[in-house]
Amino acid sequence: MRALRQLLLPLCAAMTVALSAAPAGAAPAAPAPAAGIPAALDTLARQVAVALSDGALRQRLGAALLAGPVDLATLRAGAAPRARIRAAEEAVRTAKGLPATVGSLLRARLAADTMRSALASGATPLVATAPSDDEDAAVVAYAPDGRRVLLDAHRAPAQPVIVIEVDVARALPAGLDVVRGELARRGLTGAAPARTALAGGYWATKVNAVRLADDEEPWIKGAAEIYSIVGGFGLDGKARVDIVQMPYLDNDGTTYHPNQLLVHFSAYKYDLADVVMMEDDGDTNYQQLAQAIATVLLTVLDAGVYLPLVDPILSAIPTSWWTDDPDYVDSWYTLSTGSSGRLHGASGNGWLDVAPYWVPEL
Repeated sequence: MRALRQLLLPLCAAMTVALSAAPAGAAPAAPAPAAGIPAALDTLARQVAVALSDGALRQRLGAALLAGPVDLATLRAGAAPRARIRAAEEAVRTAKGLPATVGSLLRARLAADTMRSALASGATPLVATAPSDDEDAAVVAYAPDGRRVLLDAHRAPAQPVIVIEVDVARALPAGLDVVRGELARRGLTGAAPARTALAGGYWATKVNAVRLADDEEPWIKGAAEIYSIVGGFGLDGKARVDIVQMPYLDNDGTTYHPNQLLVHFSAYKYDLADVVMMEDDGDTNYQQLAQAIATVLLTVLDAGVYLPLVDPILSAIPTSWWTDDPDYVDSWYTLSTGSSGRLHGASGNGWLDVAPYWVPEL
């Protein structure tokens, strides 16, 4: 977060003006989602904790958690707990801007593998949700009698902790479809003229390896869900972005070798593009994200020379969102068709090993 604030300070004034100059009649921005989802999860965590005063339910949930995360919609519980789970599901789905067809979004998991033996031995668990800011000094948990318990955010307790959270692995693909749909509707992504007919193919940038630095997130946080916003100028001179999910990037401090195509230059006017890598921990409102990006990029005009799009993309994110989600991870400026080797991000939080890749025409 500190690196992010340092990066945001020099954002160009023109983008700030563009943000404030919304078209007449434009819908006002919806409230930032940061308060809604954490509050809903915190309330549900307390309610689940109280429900665990029922020994039979506690035993069933504990046994299920030893096998892995549990979809709360499948939890066999009384009518009152099920109703509270459904209410929380609806609140979270609405706050994330997702359609009802997305299915269940809430799950429970054991906070750390080190707690498995205590849970298996019958220890009474606490119930918590991850804090909405990575810099919080404490994790708020609840006991079955409703007591509020404060835990050290950087040292996992011996007592088992059940985490109530958004199943981001399920929400993110559906949310990115919402983003792509809105951007396509605004003419900023999707089908575009391609320059492959004469060349018989096109150049792309392939990620051979990627690694993110240790972000020292609290122990209660689960695996990351990473995606990248790739931006350039289309053949029509308009800014365009593509959303690339990177589902393998679960943990920091780990090197991954995905061999993933990140940038496709077939529809770009210039042989240059930018990458903004983001992490979704659960709070992202995808409709707002798409509308904010579109509003800014529609003001960016081709000046005859390539203008990096990293700052406009970052400036599109409402400042009230910079608590936890969507988290800025790092950015890479002006990748070209010839980019190769190790490229360190602008914020020093990660690196990509890339190589040019020729995609032949079918």
